[in-house]
Amino acid sequence: MKTEKKFLWGASLSAHQTEGAVDVDGKQPSVQDTRQRDNHEIADFTVAVDHFHHYQEDIDLLKGMGLTALRISFAWTRIIQADGGVNERGLKHYDDVIDYLLKQDILPIVTTYHFDLPDHLEQAGGWTNPDTVQAYSDYVEVLFKHFGDRVKHWLTINEPNIMLLADQKIVGFHRENPECYASFYNLMIAEKIAIKKCHELVEDGQIGPVPNISLVYPLSSKPADIRAALTFNAVRNWAYLDFSVKGRINPVLQAHLKDMGITLEIQPEHLELVQNNLPDFIGLNYYTSATVSFPQPGEAKLAGVSDQQSEDVYEPGAYKGVTNPFLKKNEFNWTLDPLGLQTTLEVTNDRYEIPIMITENGLGAYDELTADHQIHDQYRIDYLQQHLAAIEQAQKNGVPVCGYLPWSAIDLISVHEGIAKRYGFIYVDRTDKDVKELKRYPKDSYYWFKQVIEKGGL
Repeated sequence: MKTEKKFLWGASLSAHQTEGAVDVDGKQPSVQDTRQRDNHEIADFTVAVDHFHHYQEDIDLLKGMGLTALRISFAWTRIIQADGGVNERGLKHYDDVIDYLLKQDILPIVTTYHFDLPDHLEQAGGWTNPDTVQAYSDYVEVLFKHFGDRVKHWLTINEPNIMLLADQKIVGFHRENPECYASFYNLMIAEKIAIKKCHELVEDGQIGPVPNISLVYPLSSKPADIRAALTFNAVRNWAYLDFSVKGRINPVLQAHLKDMGITLEIQPEHLELVQNNLPDFIGLNYYTSATVSFPQPGEAKLAGVSDQQSEDVYEPGAYKGVTNPFLKKNEFNWTLDPLGLQTTLEVTNDRYEIPIMITENGLGAYDELTADHQIHDQYRIDYLQQHLAAIEQAQKNGVPVCGYLPWSAIDLISVHEGIAKRYGFIYVDRTDKDVKELKRYPKDSYYWFKQVIEKGGL
């Protein structure tokens, strides 16, 4: 894929899944530190892969791969204390990280909030409580004032649309209806505040939302299945992006919620904020597509499927996630749909017409380290190559894709499967039970991506 010089070749990671150092330099607990785990055999985030202490080594390796951008997140609880005070030691750490990225000519792209709500806010009601919106507003103001001279590219809140669908144990988000939609609304108002403050406080600053967008297919051409796909597309994808980019609540979502006895409207005091503060680009996370059918009375959702498939979604009388019979799964039970990425990009561009940055795309797999410290992850290369080809075709069809930042830069702790399921270009040698020495080893995919970047594409 040939691109302009401004095209960003990068990778992504999050603070809580990589940093560790949970009680270092005044960091306080987030929901990821305190939540109850169903599986106590997997690694937690206490050490993670210790990116906090290894960030220079990791950035050096990423520079060696040829990255021109790195998406990171800041840990809210490393910067803001429970009493609202600013933790200068937390700011100093991220100063060091940002300055080192810039020294290596790697553009920092910062996500303000990636699934790690301060625990004290969760105890006070989390995103159901409007006070959390004010706390987030205060937090991002600190970020923009302190880092805005060096960080010009920002992402708001990671995957609010997935938070709307996910179990609250994963991300500290309240899932019960209609409570989850009140939480969702507060999240969206918080994002609008972040967009407004970024444009006010960061000279030449650019900011965008970062949803997980996957086009939803109907299982068949039955009108009821098509209606199910229309509804779930509204819930899963357009509810968030319509609010963020168009400053409105999606009308199909509103009709669906009305059927459920839920009213969701933009409050009059928020109209100006919502409609006048729009993003500069969309950060888009994509792993695979989703497929739904119209559920029959009493029909239950699927159970025991991968969290990336969206097969376990279910709303009685509206939609039911199903396995798509026309898509293959790989050896890791991962549904593969690179054409779905092209279509998702083209539909998203048709709806919103602003630049799109791919901020996550990747494959979770059970990588093996050989005796001579090699990791032969051809399955990851195949996945990324197919999806890059889909991006190339979308670009040919007029989609303004401005960057590709796969998930993830280095191995990290998966929320569901600890360190066993790996995503990174760089292997971190630890297990769920044994931290070991945390040595880093580039995978075959690292060298493949290095060649892709050197050529400017496929």
